[in-house]
Amino acid sequence: MASDPGFDQILARLREVVVRLESGDLSLEQSLQVYEEGVALARKGQHLLATAEKRVEILVSGTSGTVEAVPFDPAPPSSSSGPASD
Repeated sequence: MASDPGFDQILARLREVVVRLESGDLSLEQSLQVYEEGVALARKGQHLLATAEKRVEILVSGTSGTVEAVPFDPAPPSSSSGPASD
């Protein structure tokens, strides 16, 4: 595998962790180890999401060339509710 897993790989591994924990087939020590792995994966995933969010904020620039933080809206813009550009 490559050096660092991507977000999709982390999410898939987290799903595996959940299945293993929910199975009830692990000893207490094994459950703790799997849980610790899950926590580490969740933190890494959160970090990747935060980094992606910052990259999106940087890409959204204002008309004056300054960077403005704009909340992400997954819905396609149907009409412009903001001020018109000059």
